Amino acid sequence: MVEIIKHLFESETFALAATLGLFLIFEQVYQKLKTPLLNPVLLTIITLIVVLIYVDVPYTTFKKNTHMIHFMLGPSVVALGVLLYEQLHTIGKNAIAILTATFLGSVAGVVSVILIAKLFGADYELIASMAPKSVTTPIAMGVSAQNGGIPSMTAVFVIIVGILGASVGPLVLEKVGIKKPLAKGLAMGSCAHGIGTAAAIQIGMIEGAISGLSIGLMGIFTALTTPILLDIFF
Repeated sequence: MVEIIKHLFESETFALAATLGLFLIFEQVYQKLKTPLLNPVLLTIITLIVVLIYVDVPYTTFKKNTHMIHFMLGPSVVALGVLLYEQLHTIGKNAIAILTATFLGSVAGVVSVILIAKLFGADYELIASMAPKSVTTPIAMGVSAQNGGIPSMTAVFVIIVGILGASVGPLVLEKVGIKKPLAKGLAMGSCAHGIGTAAAIQIGMIEGAISGLSIGLMGIFTALTTPILLDIFF
């Protein structure tokens, strides 16, 4: 049976179908139970990791056979422009608040990592790798590389933060009494980038649009502030 499953995963069609099928199954579970910890992205990743390790399928093989999912990330990000266009009036009225919140969010995100990591004795290379954890992967890896970090390690931190934010973010916002769609969208996009935006869209269209906008703004502000903040603390 293990050999059969391993052989199936060497097929692009099966690898894509298995990945998308697992996500759809866990999405249905999430919609019925509405438990943040049952985030479909998180469960799909965990399940795939367990299966691939068990049947001994190299990650390079799986990545090659599911390249279409990676390719679709580009069009999906561009599609967020539709949501932004529909919310231009809201964005225009709150432009200063949005810019202020994302700027402060980028500073808080980097400073918190530096302080906590230094408290636990982390070296500069690890801290530089973790600092841009709250922005989308391509930007985070670029910022990490330019500031002496390890881009591959940064990518892992970004994924972990995104999944964690998407899983518990809505629950945290509810518990602390955040009710305004604008605030929810800014929080999800600023802390959990693309995966958080996917969760924000499930909350509402305004939340999803603002979250998508904050991804870009967080990327810009984090790229500008990270080297300055690292210089200050080191």
